[in-house]
Amino acid sequence: MGQIEIVRAAPGQAGTLTALMHASSAYRGEYSSILDGYAISPGYIEGNPTFTATRDGEILGFYALLEAELDLVFVADQAQGLGIGARLIEHMLAEARSRGLDSVRVVSHPPALPFYVRMGARRTGTIPAKPPKIRWDRPELRFDVPTC
Repeated sequence: MGQIEIVRAAPGQAGTLTALMHASSAYRGEYSSILDGYAISPGYIEGNPTFTATRDGEILGFYALLEAELDLVFVADQAQGLGIGARLIEHMLAEARSRGLDSVRVVSHPPALPFYVRMGARRTGTIPAKPPKIRWDRPELRFDVPTC
């Protein structure tokens, strides 16, 4: 097995990232509605710095950092538990630091809350449900960006 590399996504990878996102078991059942009809477009990747975690050419996860907000972060089901999520968050914080940000906002998928807290995010509030697509309240968190 090769090393995990985190690199900037290319617009041509939009379909692969969309498929990885839709394959996530975390968004099945009651949470599936949030992804209904949602696709990552090449334009999204061009306009919003998006980074992939790859090993031996296979994309195992990705994130997108928009301004001072973590918009998307996904790790493929088969890659859960390998530390890829932690590596993506570390990379995101370094990217935020390089942009001069002092914090990054996260509106979390409810089951992901413990992961973000383990990674050092602090809970700052709750975003109310927005039916019909989002029928549940979502935790709001913030990562403080280390200065060095």
